[in-house]
Formats: sequence, structure tokens, C-alpha cells
Amino acid sequence: MNFLISFLFLLLALQLISAEGHPAGNNENEAPSLIVPTLLDSLSSDDDLLSFAYYHQSCPEAEAIINRKVREWVKKDYTLAASLLRLHFHDCAVRGCDASILLNHEGSERMADLSKSLRGYEVIDDIKTEIEKKCPKTVSCADILTAASRDATVILGGPYWMVPYGRKDGKTSIDKEVQLVPMGLENITSLIEFYQSKGLNVLDLVVLSGAHTIGRATCGSIQHRLYNFEGTGKPDPSLDTNYLNFLTRKCRWASEYVDLDGITPKVFDAEYYKNLQKNMGLLSTDQLLFSDPRTAPLVSTLASSLQYSIISLECPWPSLAIF
Repeated sequence: MNFLISFLFLLLALQLISAEGHPAGNNENEAPSLIVPTLLDSLSSDDDLLSFAYYHQSCPEAEAIINRKVREWVKKDYTLAASLLRLHFHDCAVRGCDASILLNHEGSERMADLSKSLRGYEVIDDIKTEIEKKCPKTVSCADILTAASRDATVILGGPYWMVPYGRKDGKTSIDKEVQLVPMGLENITSLIEFYQSKGLNVLDLVVLSGAHTIGRATCGSIQHRLYNFEGTGKPDPSLDTNYLNFLTRKCRWASEYVDLDGITPKVFDAEYYKNLQKNMGLLSTDQLLFSDPRTAPLVSTLASSLQYSIISLECPWPSLAIF
């Protein structure tokens, strides 16, 4: 579990995106243009930037409400934890963490074909409704989604980290922009280029991929690996034989679901990286991390609980936030 300190840093890199515009409201189509502050600026007290104390006076119960609601939903369906993380990533990956993925109108990100497998909207709606009773028109959906993804991580065994608040809800959401989000079929070079376009690096790519320690994928998304890898009419040769046999038995229908981490699917841990070392990565983009010389050493490091214990002790959250 300690290894996830690195994952927290990456979430912060995505989350520390604030926006200029109107305070959070109920209009689904409201929002701002985005700015990307440095981590240090984001931790300042400037009203236009993120702050840990942003809601201390205006809505002191916000975090407690978010945490309680997320726990209620995940208790009923543990798969929602991964869904909230994925929803948050898709939000941040397009226009920054502005909740634009939640906008439900024709031509929005949410309505795109590539977004149809996203889940967790009802959780955010439930939280927003509850918070509005206590603090009307105060807490943004962007902040709710960010905190909910943190709480979902904690519930499944991940570490806790403080979330700075003050994001503004967006009013621009374009379905075509969803095509920019990696979908699991890219090569490593394409993934690295995508992360670099967001100001992130190779380490960030490998760490964020570790979110696949929880969650599921449809069998349809991996059928090419099972039956016709790169047009050969044969399975992906990088797949462990026993794992391949398991997947072919499990995936009789494209609509079936399979765990991204078949060993500890309900726990947020380092098992994902250990699976890659055993050629048991579910998505092709996952397994490529261990075959590419630019990322393989990082996978090996992240698979070591000892290494993460050291990272956890030497790099507490505040240091990572400043970094």
C-alpha cells in the first residue's frame, strides 16, 4: 500500500488545475477557461488558486458528506471505487479537472461513444444534492469529483492525502475531445507523448497506470489479444499461458467483464506491477510497460513493497505536493 504515495503525486499533478470563472452553481452548462498553476502556487492562499482551507468557512461539512456518501455507494458496489477514479481521470485528461465530463447535453464529453462505459455519475449527483442542502451554490462538482476519487482510493486500501479545493465547474464540454484520452490500444511512445502534452513524464505514466490495480474491463477490449493479435490470427505471445487460458474461458462474450488485477481486484495495492512481471497485464498498454526499456525498470521498482516503504518514509505527502 505504501507504494501509492507515488500515485498520489500524480493525482495531484492532474488535480492541481484551477479555473477562473463563476463560483460553483447548478447550471450544467456553466464554466471557465482553465489555467494550470504550479504546485507551489496552488498551495497559496490566493483566492484564484487552490487551498486546503477553501471551504472551511463556507461549507465545513463538505468533506465529511463526500466521504460518507462515497462509502455508502462503494459498500453497495465496490466496483464504483474504480469507476470514480476513471471518471476523474477522464475529466482531468481533457480540459483539466473542471467536471466537464459531467455535463449532460448533446455534443458533450459525456455523450461521446468513447465515454459510454464511464460510471459513477449517480454518486456525484447524490453527493451534490446532499451538499446543496447544507451549502447552496458553494461547492463545485469539480471539487466533489476530486475528493470522491481520493475517498474511493482510501476505501479500497489506498493511503489518504489532503485535497486542495477551489476548482471551478466548466461550461465547455466537446465530445470530439474525448478522442484525446488513451483507450488501451496505444503503443508506449504514443502514451509518453500524451503524458508529455499534459506536462507529465514517463514516471507519471507508469505510476498512473497503477490505478489498474482495481477496476474491470470488458472482454471486448481484449479480444484482439486472445484471438487475433496484430492480425496474426493468434494470441498475443506476451500473455502468460495460464493467464491466456483463464481469459479465453472467462471471455466467452464480448460484453463480459474481467478484473484488471486478477489477484487482488478489491484492494488498491502494488499487485498490478507484479502481474506485469508475470506477463499477466490485462490490457496491451499495461503489459507493454514491462517490455519497453523506457518503462520496464520503473515497473520493477514499483513492484517492490520495500522500495515503496522507503519512498513512503522519505517522501511524505507535503514534500510531494511541493515537488
